[in-house]
Amino acid sequence: MRNQNKTTLALLLILLIVSACSSAQPTEAPAPTATHTIPPVTDTPVPPTPAATPAPTNTPVPVLERAQYKLNATIDYDAHTVSVDETILYPNLTGNQLNTLVIAIVPNLWQGSFSLTGISVDGAPTTTYSIDGQRLDVALSSFLPAGSVIDIDLQYTLALPFAEQEDPGISRPRIYGYTSRQLNLTNWYPFVVPNINGEWVLHEPWYYGEHLVYDAADYEVDVKFTDPATAPIVAASGLPEQGADSTRYTITSARSFALSASRLFQVSSTQVGDVNVSSYYFPLFVAGGQAALQTAVESVQVFGERFGPYPHKSLAIVMGDFNDGMEYSAFFYLSKDFYNLYDGTSANYLTFVTAHETAHQWWFEQVASDQALQPWVDEALATYSERIYYENIHPDLVSWWWTYRIDFYDPQGFVDIPIYEGQGFRPYTNAAYFQGAHFLEKLRERIGDEAFFAFLQDYLAQGRGKIVTANDFFRILSPHTGADYSDLVRQYFQNIYQ
Repeated sequence: MRNQNKTTLALLLILLIVSACSSAQPTEAPAPTATHTIPPVTDTPVPPTPAATPAPTNTPVPVLERAQYKLNATIDYDAHTVSVDETILYPNLTGNQLNTLVIAIVPNLWQGSFSLTGISVDGAPTTTYSIDGQRLDVALSSFLPAGSVIDIDLQYTLALPFAEQEDPGISRPRIYGYTSRQLNLTNWYPFVVPNINGEWVLHEPWYYGEHLVYDAADYEVDVKFTDPATAPIVAASGLPEQGADSTRYTITSARSFALSASRLFQVSSTQVGDVNVSSYYFPLFVAGGQAALQTAVESVQVFGERFGPYPHKSLAIVMGDFNDGMEYSAFFYLSKDFYNLYDGTSANYLTFVTAHETAHQWWFEQVASDQALQPWVDEALATYSERIYYENIHPDLVSWWWTYRIDFYDPQGFVDIPIYEGQGFRPYTNAAYFQGAHFLEKLRERIGDEAFFAFLQDYLAQGRGKIVTANDFFRILSPHTGADYSDLVRQYFQNIYQ
């Protein structure tokens, strides 16, 4: 800029000032952030700038720590439809330039459920994309440099499937959709899948287990219902903030955003420090709903002391109108059967599965892994966390837990099988969950409690916000003990980890 005359310098100054003023948050969609172009020059005269005024320099756009998702969702509860306007601010943290983004659109696994009505990249509509099942590939007009941020805007509608009738083409996840008394939004919005070592990670669904892998992201979700007078009670990831005609939910460094709504929900809540814990359940299940709340509260306290702090300001426990339990960020489902079988004691499925799903707020939410290829990395730890819950809250039931929860099924097999090699739901859970719990128990006995819990705390600290592998698990474990546990690895794992 040294060789330009003063008039040109002044013009650039004015344009930079105008550009800076336009970066305030808009009322509709955010301004483009990845590729910035200076507006065209007009013929409007520009007064000269005094020679003593130094020329400003461009300040780079700050790199986001993680992706940001902003969703404006309008739900027609009775028609079982959702209209969404979504903005994704995606920072390229891969270390490489990108010319394509891969976005998961899981609702498209159900025929006719997902309808994309518009997509823009940095404010410009684009047609350079393709959809294949749950995968949306967006070709970029130019390379996205490492460290840059790109803005993707999508408009789409969801026609929710009837979840009580299993889709013939896919067995999991079948929570997404509606039942006669509940609407469930899980994996319902497009999200950019992780890019690990130059590869986009989006596995195919399977008949059991979870196939999705999530980067941590920040969420701001505005929800409104077409008929506010008959709006249902909502359980969601994040604390609600009531607006004039919508409710806003925010949650940071989360793996997902889930929502469940029902006009029949009853709610029990309590506070654990600065965390609001709420239990949502159907009528006639007050005892089970309050028991789930109590177990979740105790689990948050125990795991907070043993592993590290709970990461969010809320936790929702939701009675699911289906035979499944499932974890999401600051939110999890418990099967209706667990409530049906609840006997008023702590020796039952409702109690230990509540502890299990709460533990996923550490082993899934904070420390994520590839749930399809290495499911044991979170499932074995979540299962063993049930044992840690019982030894701290109900020590007299630890032996019962081993007998009834784990050894009843005579678990066999290698812990580190992918979901695709599980040979059925029961053999899969026997190996990844229950053999995994046995491995962790023997490891704990071998290295001692002090080293074991110091390792778990270090594992959480090093893995928080990341996607870890089995190699990371053993790499972090190694400095915490001089004991030889190689025989345990050979006994329980089909692979040798470093």
